[in-house]
Amino acid sequence: MKGVQFLIAFVLLALASKLVSALDPNPLQDFYVAINDTKEGVPVNGKLCKDPKLATAEDFFLPGLNIPRNTSNQVGSMITPANVQQIPGLNTLGISLVRIDYTPYGGLNPPHTYPRAIKILVVGEGTLSVGFVTSKMDNRLFTKVLYPEDVFVFPEGMIHFQFNIESTNVVAFTALNSQNPGVITIANAVFGSDPTINPDVLTKALQLDQNIIKQLQSRFWWDNN
Repeated sequence: MKGVQFLIAFVLLALASKLVSALDPNPLQDFYVAINDTKEGVPVNGKLCKDPKLATAEDFFLPGLNIPRNTSNQVGSMITPANVQQIPGLNTLGISLVRIDYTPYGGLNPPHTYPRAIKILVVGEGTLSVGFVTSKMDNRLFTKVLYPEDVFVFPEGMIHFQFNIESTNVVAFTALNSQNPGVITIANAVFGSDPTINPDVLTKALQLDQNIIKQLQSRFWWDNN
């Protein structure tokens, strides 16, 4: 009899566990505005949050995405983010935005990946060549030339890029399904890590002469300084 009672209790516990895990973890209030005050904030989703009664319209506002950015750098592009770092009210909402400016022919957003987000891009002006590469073993390239108001989607985690192939400036906007998607620029991560990856590792992995590896590491070190 005790064995039957134990079995019933175990089944009920298992069912209860499944029910709990199936619950939709929706926010229990309208918003959780991020705050840096460690004395006043309450941690929610990796950020400290202010009392909702103290929130203002400014917590949900960011001006200036219409302003062209300076693209005079090594890659000829500039990223202007609008994520939870710039808009505290985005905390827990699972979305963010980016403006990207590209110089005439050659402006590049180098191969990179977002570990926590899908990206959808719309071209505001100009022409862009874009693409992403699927995961191993296929490593298939999906690429397309985009014109104003064209839209392209980059699946989560895929290495992707954008390249200005025309003689005019390009502006694009991207939306991501994360308040803080993170970004890993491949070349910077591989050759500009801190501390640097052992050149022997990269020499064997990339099948390049070690002198070339060391030269690349010296050129990408600027990104971390």
